[in-house]
Amino acid sequence: MNPVFKKVHSEIQRGMRLSRCKKCGCMRGTLENLKASLPLLKIKDASELLQNVNEWSSQLEPQSYPCFGCKYCIPPEAMTMLTLKYPVLASATLSSCEIKVNDNSWPPVEGEYTVLDKSAPVAVSTLASVKLEEKLARLKPAGLCIVGKTETENIGIDKIVKNVVSNPSIISIIVAGKDTEGHKSGKTLLALWENGVDKNMRIIGSNGRRPILKNVSRAEVDKFRKQITVEDMIGSENIKAIANKIRELSLKAPVKSGVSSCGCHSDCCDTATIAAPAVMLPKSFMTISTVTANKFSKASIKLDKAGYFVILPQKKKAAILVEHYSYDNKLIRKIEGKNSRDIYLTIINNKWVTDLGHAAYLGKELSRAELSIKKGYKFVQDGA
Repeated sequence: MNPVFKKVHSEIQRGMRLSRCKKCGCMRGTLENLKASLPLLKIKDASELLQNVNEWSSQLEPQSYPCFGCKYCIPPEAMTMLTLKYPVLASATLSSCEIKVNDNSWPPVEGEYTVLDKSAPVAVSTLASVKLEEKLARLKPAGLCIVGKTETENIGIDKIVKNVVSNPSIISIIVAGKDTEGHKSGKTLLALWENGVDKNMRIIGSNGRRPILKNVSRAEVDKFRKQITVEDMIGSENIKAIANKIRELSLKAPVKSGVSSCGCHSDCCDTATIAAPAVMLPKSFMTISTVTANKFSKASIKLDKAGYFVILPQKKKAAILVEHYSYDNKLIRKIEGKNSRDIYLTIINNKWVTDLGHAAYLGKELSRAELSIKKGYKFVQDGA
């Protein structure tokens, strides 16, 4: 067997001996990615590995968490070995379709962040440091547009790119706080700015587990890199130092005038108003309609396979938004409701949940999200 395939086989088999891997979304997602991509390689080793993948899939246990947070995450590390050798595998499920949306929906992509001044020139990612985000939001330093965490090297960066290119007033991003183990989202964001992406939308120079962007286009990546500079303060949680850097960068911001309304990604639209312009967004983010949670009485629960869920309390709206992703990190749908019960029963009724364990986890986290809105504390999803 080819040495790369032999190593990948050995690593995944090692993971399948661990109970936590059998219950983790990382293993499930990796196996699904291999099922989708291995048929592209018309070689014997790929066929043999695919047979093993099907066998391993049948041995998985009900998913208990989307990511266990291991410092060395076996399944995606194994997948990375394979995609580095055979880059075509990385793009097996990529999509770059775009549509135009209204200019009154900034930021266009929801997430766990705080908007302070849409016309300000500096954005801050606090990576995995949640308390740092809260402190900066309370401090409200002059020049700060938006602040929020970034914990993943794919979806998290997708969202940063989408929100930044849709607001031309942002010219700088500060990356601060503790970087995420394994995912290395901070270093990956720096690598994106410095190096861009390859033909398979893998971020060049990133050592993250799976630094592949699936919800942005190459044109948006190019625009993002031209529009901003990235300040590396990774590891720093010094509020005073970060606030001083925000003020320093904001003084460098040029005064912008003119209007850009075509929403294109070319140099024809260099001038732009401070207000968010018309933007081009991919179907994976913007064409998925938000499902309003219905009222349900107690009913029997029927389960089917599904992806994983990201829970986003919307405190200003007194509502909860849930994003449903496939295991290859592609946004499937959004569900919004005023209380946790209506949302999880909507999910269950539509068979969007995988198993009883996943359903129980989802109910618990939705209840915590609802309580965070009522009591005013910060919600951090367990295991997300």
